[in-house]
Amino acid sequence: MPAIIKTNDEIEKMRIAGQQAADVLAMIEPFIQIGVTTNELNQRCHDFIVNEQGGIPAPLNYHGFPKSICTSLNYVVCHGIPNDKALKDGDVINVDITVIQNGFHGDTSKMFMVGKTSILAERLSRVAQECLYIGIKLVKPGARLGDIGAAIQKHAEDHSYSVVREYCGHGIGAGFHEEPQVLHYGKKGTGETLQVGQCFTIEPMVNAGKRACKVLKDDWTVITKDKKLSAQWEHTLLVTETGVEILTLRPEETIERIINHD
Repeated sequence: MPAIIKTNDEIEKMRIAGQQAADVLAMIEPFIQIGVTTNELNQRCHDFIVNEQGGIPAPLNYHGFPKSICTSLNYVVCHGIPNDKALKDGDVINVDITVIQNGFHGDTSKMFMVGKTSILAERLSRVAQECLYIGIKLVKPGARLGDIGAAIQKHAEDHSYSVVREYCGHGIGAGFHEEPQVLHYGKKGTGETLQVGQCFTIEPMVNAGKRACKVLKDDWTVITKDKKLSAQWEHTLLVTETGVEILTLRPEETIERIINHD
């Protein structure tokens, strides 16, 4: 199926949903502390989305997922289920938020450091965010998805890290996951050509060790096979006539919301 091109009205709804998803990450940051459980984080995010924003947490009951956010800790790659285990000093955690507002989805995630984390963890997290930004800066009409994937893969591997291949970014809009699949590895000059009005996520999962991963018995939680750390950052993007707009940008970020390639 081809990518769904958004109308101006739909783009405006995507901007609102994206902003709300970013606002949830900003809201939850002060609560990510030693001794707090991921269930507590889940409840706070759920209440904020439903009661403050008037939105819907997209993950809840999505294909049976039991919680309103994903919390992926240390060597969890993605789709971690919040639970009653308390965060410890030195933990690293990805919090993944998707808000539905006016029938449209905003999807974003961020790495958080708990207490005093290792230099390895901080470096891995930084490089994973750089991978995201490198991918975003290549987005424009006529660009190829293979170019984005190849650039992300190169940056990760240049730092002796690996890119998870089983999970990828995706088109997004009225649907949580739409076409196309956005791979975080690949070859230049291959893949779908981007069009004005497309919305999709880039969300590279970068491992400190090998790229191999496996799904736990809960059928959701994905971990690195070698139990080495994994880091992920995600943004929802709009292809504009001259480049890209980041729909889920947060105030602390240094990248521009709108990048023009004129």
